[in-house]
Amino acid sequence: MSIKKTGVDQQLIRDLAGILNDTNLTEIEVELGDLKVRVSRQAPAVHAIAAPQQAFAPAAAAQPAAGAAAPATLDVSKNAVASPMVGTAYLAPSPDAKPFIEIGQKVKEGQTLLIIEAMKTMNQIPSPRAGTVMAILFEDATPVEYGMPLVVIE
Repeated sequence: MSIKKTGVDQQLIRDLAGILNDTNLTEIEVELGDLKVRVSRQAPAVHAIAAPQQAFAPAAAAQPAAGAAAPATLDVSKNAVASPMVGTAYLAPSPDAKPFIEIGQKVKEGQTLLIIEAMKTMNQIPSPRAGTVMAILFEDATPVEYGMPLVVIE
């Protein structure tokens, strides 16, 4: 790493940004002596995450609630509960337990929707509003990213 009179080596910043893009990380930090450089990017907006919506739409369509809208008509950008952290998401408190939620189920504000394990800590994710679970956009015991839509509640 080299420090110029005008500041930090801009090529270093570009290289770190390239590593972020190549690895799909959201943040990287390098520290050498007194110099500390952190490069981060914002998590994608909920409406910009198309892959999980398409990947899990058939599963959601296979289990619609009576009178529920088809997953293609769900407004994920407005009604999705996004992941507040990076971790592993679970639908139930243990592998042999009943899931917290199912498609078509009515939920209350504050009711636990799922658990995200992050750094060996189980974090309960509450419903931000009352409504009906219209779609579950992740598979049990899979990694999730910050801002990733997890559940659609209408």
